[in-house]
Amino acid sequence: MSLQPTSTEDAPSRLAPGLYIVAGPIGNLSDLTPRAAEILRLADVVAVEDTRVSAKLLRHAGSERPMIPYHDHSDERVRQRLIERMAGEAVALLSDAGTPLISDPGYKLVRDARAAGRAVTTAPGPCALIAALTVAGLPTDRFLFMGFLPNKEKARADALAEVAGLRATLVTYESGSRTGKTLAAMAEVLGNREAAVAREISKAYEEVATGTLAELAERYAENGPRGEVVLVVGPPSDEPVEAAEEDVDAALLEAMTRLPVSKAAGEVAKKYGLERRALYDRAQELKDA
Repeated sequence: MSLQPTSTEDAPSRLAPGLYIVAGPIGNLSDLTPRAAEILRLADVVAVEDTRVSAKLLRHAGSERPMIPYHDHSDERVRQRLIERMAGEAVALLSDAGTPLISDPGYKLVRDARAAGRAVTTAPGPCALIAALTVAGLPTDRFLFMGFLPNKEKARADALAEVAGLRATLVTYESGSRTGKTLAAMAEVLGNREAAVAREISKAYEEVATGTLAELAERYAENGPRGEVVLVVGPPSDEPVEAAEEDVDAALLEAMTRLPVSKAAGEVAKKYGLERRALYDRAQELKDA
C-alpha cells in the first residue's frame, strides 16, 4: 500500500491516489484487518455495493468517509467518474462481505483503472471460499471456484458436466433454499463424492456438515440450511465407480438430454471409469430404441 505521510509521526495522514481493493469481514467484524480499517479511514471515497450494509463496517473501522454505490447494475458513467477521481484521490472498493471481485462486482473497475494508468493496491483478508476450504477436510492442493451455479436445471447440469472429469475440489456459493436441489444435481452428474456444506462462516451459528453428496442432498432436501452457504465437493475417486447396467443406461439417457451422443458417452465414461467407445455404442442403441 502506498502511503504518503505528511508529518513525522508513524501514522500516515493520507493515502496515495489510486484504487484500493479492501477485503471486509464475511461475518465477524473482528476479522477486519488493521490495514483494511486504516484504508477505510483514510480513503477519499469508498465505493460499496450497498451503503446500508457498508455503513456498519465503516462505523466499526472508525471511518466517516463518504460512500458511493457501485455494483453490477451501476451505470458505466459511475465507473468512469471513479477512475477520474483516482488521478488525485484514493478510492477504496468494498463489497458487502469478503474480498471484492470474488463473485462480486469490481473487475471492470480494476481493468479500466489499470488501462487508465491508475495505481491498484489490494488489502487482502477474509474470503468465504478459502475459509470453507480450510474447514471442509477435502483436498486443497487443486481447486476450482465456480461462483453461483445457474438456476435452471439444464444449465446447471451442463455447468457441472463441464468439470465432471476435473481432478480438483470444486467450490460453489449457494442460497439456502437451493442447496438441496444443487446437491442432488451434483450427485447425479458428478457421482457420489465426498462433500461439505459450510454455512454462516465466522458467525455465531457457523456450521459445517460433511458426508457424501447423496447424504447431504437427503439432509437438505426438505429444509435448506439458513444463511450464507458454501458447497465444497471433493475430486473424483481414483477407484472406478461400480454401477449396475441399468444405472449406466439411466446416466446415458440423462446425459443425452443435455449433450450430443459422443459427449454424453464421454461424460458417463469418466463418471464410472468405463470404456468410452463401448458407452458410445450403447448410447446409440438407446437413442435408436
